[in-house]
Amino acid sequence: MTPPATSEVIAAVDLGSNSFHMVVARYSHGQLVVIDRLREMVRLAAGVGEDGRLDKEVAARALACLQRFGQRLRDMHAGNVRVVGTNALRIARRKQAFLERAREALDFPIEIVSGIEEARLIYSGVAHNLPSEPGRRLVVDIGGGSTELIIGERHEPLQLESLQMGCVSMSQRFFADGRLSAKRFERARLAARMQLEPVQAVFTRSGWERAVGSSGTVRSIAESLRELEPASGGHITPAGLERLLERMVRAEHVRTLPLAALADERRPVFPGGVVVLSEVVQMLGIQQMRFAEGALRDGLLYDMIGRMTRSDARERTVGSMQRRYHVDTEQAARIENTAIQFLSQVRDAWGLEEPLAELALRWAARLHEIGLDVAHNGYHRHGAYLLDNADMPGFAREEQHLVARLVGNHRRKLVLERLEDLIPPWERLTIYLIVLLRLAVLLHRSRGPAALAPIELTARGRTLEVRFPARWLREHPLTAADLQEEIDYLRAQRLRLRVFERGRGGN
Repeated sequence: MTPPATSEVIAAVDLGSNSFHMVVARYSHGQLVVIDRLREMVRLAAGVGEDGRLDKEVAARALACLQRFGQRLRDMHAGNVRVVGTNALRIARRKQAFLERAREALDFPIEIVSGIEEARLIYSGVAHNLPSEPGRRLVVDIGGGSTELIIGERHEPLQLESLQMGCVSMSQRFFADGRLSAKRFERARLAARMQLEPVQAVFTRSGWERAVGSSGTVRSIAESLRELEPASGGHITPAGLERLLERMVRAEHVRTLPLAALADERRPVFPGGVVVLSEVVQMLGIQQMRFAEGALRDGLLYDMIGRMTRSDARERTVGSMQRRYHVDTEQAARIENTAIQFLSQVRDAWGLEEPLAELALRWAARLHEIGLDVAHNGYHRHGAYLLDNADMPGFAREEQHLVARLVGNHRRKLVLERLEDLIPPWERLTIYLIVLLRLAVLLHRSRGPAALAPIELTARGRTLEVRFPARWLREHPLTAADLQEEIDYLRAQRLRLRVFERGRGGN
């Protein structure tokens, strides 16, 4: 896709663990102009119980917010909107029903991103809102359920980390009733130090010239410090944070904390946020930090622009993995081209119109042999494991798991149990992409450069008819034997593959 010549309206929705945000912007002639913002404090993380289930009341509050967001997005094109869920939705269990209802409310699918991908998007959003200065910068983002640490240079992230602590989760754990005391703060700070200790050496060794903080939590802390010490200019320092902690202990309760700069809606989660930032500053040796505009939602917008202008981070990631795992790119290209030709013939019949269907099939074809770098025996399973667990910049977790399911089932016996974990409609549609990839791989078993003869596919329900030129199967007995074995593999999953030669009946 070429860069848009006319203005394009795009939107990013960030389903954060504390607040839900929506940003609508116009991209025109290389510039991004925000035209609308919506924000609601939902505190989704507060609704995730110890068993990982989402509280019904919090879920209802979240869905009501999404219905309001959905009204604003109703007339937008599907390719111009991205909706991303972060830590609370990462850790929630049995969330399929909620995600289906959320998709209905918004009328757009929800991507759940990994912590590392969240950090990458945050850095992009912050970096695009800062001057292009030489040298490294440290970005600290404190969300509701996680804290992201990133070292980068200009627009390029170099070190990414996501920690399982945030303003909501820490406040719930140590200050749920709003009471503040020196003992509670000490316990909370110890818990934060334990989270930071494994990454402390890596980050301090990497080094940076400037430290900036993003998110509403850091903004509130900076504004509170400016109120306490007007001469500070809102810069965050170790001494300033200690004075803020002392003020909080003296207040004894978040309700009586004498800070005009602190909004009432943020008071319940403010203590946990202060604890996290205090320990980040202390353990990483930060002498001064300033607040920076930009967040995950801004990073999403710039990521969308990249996809619109042939600078898709996912494409770069796939290419990088091909090189890292020594993929035979000529063979991968042959299989990709054949699989996409097959998709074009059955797209409508199998309901594979969504753009992700073609993208996932392309990525899986390019990466289906990465497991060979581990071992030949069971390499499809090795490839699926790598894709499930690798850091893949640009990929939502759902996209990553979808590609892993394709790769893990591209040969031998089908193992489909994990398809149920995919977000609708992919728990239902992925099997059809698997069939197309398997067929493309089977037909290119010789790994030769010769083009395939014209092959016609017809799909009806769970039946796929494949029609070859006359005498082709008799002239390719090995392929005919492979197809017969494939018929048996698919039959075990209640899928019917029928193979014909033109002018002859099928089997």
